Amino acid sequence: MGAIQAQDFQMSKMAVGLRVKNATEKSIESAMHAGEIIRMHLLRPTWHLVTAEDVTWMLALSATHIQSAMRARDRELELTTSVFNKSNAIFESSLRDGNHLSRQELIIKLKDAGIAVDNNRASHLLMHAESEAIICSGKFFDNQLSYAILSERVPLKKKFEQEEALAELAKRYFTSHGPATLADFTWWSGLSVSKSRIGLEMVRKELEFIALDDKTYWFRGVSIPKIDSELVHLLPAYDEFIISYTDRNASLGKEINSKAVSTNGLFRPVLVQNGRVIGTWKRESLKEKIRITTHLFADTNQNLEQKISLALKHYAYFLNKQIEQGAFPV
Repeated sequence: MGAIQAQDFQMSKMAVGLRVKNATEKSIESAMHAGEIIRMHLLRPTWHLVTAEDVTWMLALSATHIQSAMRARDRELELTTSVFNKSNAIFESSLRDGNHLSRQELIIKLKDAGIAVDNNRASHLLMHAESEAIICSGKFFDNQLSYAILSERVPLKKKFEQEEALAELAKRYFTSHGPATLADFTWWSGLSVSKSRIGLEMVRKELEFIALDDKTYWFRGVSIPKIDSELVHLLPAYDEFIISYTDRNASLGKEINSKAVSTNGLFRPVLVQNGRVIGTWKRESLKEKIRITTHLFADTNQNLEQKISLALKHYAYFLNKQIEQGAFPV
């Protein structure tokens, strides 16, 4: 996959779990705690999950773009080079020698140094330090990820020249997300069109393509196992299956796009059957269990309800919690 979008942290763990055989929330958290999976801002300026072996080259490829995308807001917040240098130094000295600290602990240190953290300034300071390859996610404390020094957390660094990195990212994307267009890759990667095209050109001999409706869709030929097309998949909010494309008509269709994606860009958790979104779902944490309520876009039937119940059983295994199934409102 390369990277999985992860601003909704709880949902992003589910996104990984759907793609790793026999994974549980606990096993994924253990991998994060051990530093095998890193959560930080990559590609577009939003959170992503990425493996430790890929984080440094992927960050090097996208850091300049992330800083450029945040520059206008940084100016509005009066976050100058001098402020960033000061906050970076605080992060380095505070986290040095494996001293993992929480976000709130780092914010207190910024305040003590006279650095304003209001109006989301703290988020910008932390993101900038990530883009400078200074900090990344650390161990779990009180069920929350901390921050750590990247070079200590990920001592082994895979390095690529820029064109090699562009090729590697393109290969990852079209293998895991294809069929997809150059425009889709450009959106997902956060790269310029010219850099995205370079990446695609470098791996196009390894890819197949289909021309459809004046668009060219690229993909890597893989062996697809036979599955029950009637299976229902419970996908988390911001899942790669939905968010990774500029044109989502293949899975959503214009008539239901607004039901799954709000006007302000909020991607809801969805139910998918045979490649099409058929509804949304929401999660409610109760004292001893989780309640899942689904909302279908068309009339339900006994077979569909059974398939949804099966998907909920898989989710219950992942969470290691009992799930109470809500009603099936249409």
